[in-house]
Amino acid sequence: MDKLTKEQRHRCMSAIKGRNTKPELLVRKFLFSRGFRYRLNHPRLPGHPDLVLRKYRTVIFVNGCFWHGHDNCRYFRLPKTNIDFWQKKIERNKKRDKKEQCQLAAMGWHCITVWECQLKPKVRIQTLESLAYTLNHIFLEDRKIKTYDLPDINNTLMAAEPEVAYGRKGQQ
Repeated sequence: MDKLTKEQRHRCMSAIKGRNTKPELLVRKFLFSRGFRYRLNHPRLPGHPDLVLRKYRTVIFVNGCFWHGHDNCRYFRLPKTNIDFWQKKIERNKKRDKKEQCQLAAMGWHCITVWECQLKPKVRIQTLESLAYTLNHIFLEDRKIKTYDLPDINNTLMAAEPEVAYGRKGQQ
């Protein structure tokens, strides 16, 4: 059973922030110290990503394990009360996240999700370093010179008519 009254539970749940959370601040401070510049919660992009790096055509979502239903994570556990409500809510969140990431990918954006559990002290450095590596890799791949192979002229089919000699019929 829930130990709090309905009003107390409402007040506790409504106090949970959606922006400027501790995991988000950790990622922002690390990226800024490494020279990455970003915008916060861009209103024109689907899902209002936590961080938008236009130079890298990349958006970063910093997700809480509970609210976004991180599978196989020790920090994600459904509450014991009102199970049906929480299960539906977290499934809706997962579907919405997937839909928004598909929309962003269709617009040409790279999507990176950093989970709250990946920012715990034991694995924080490794996660943040791999994030910086990934961003640099994206930057270099997007600006790589692309070479195109020209088709072999002898083996291609021509769409036009064969070359015809012009002039009178008797002369050639």
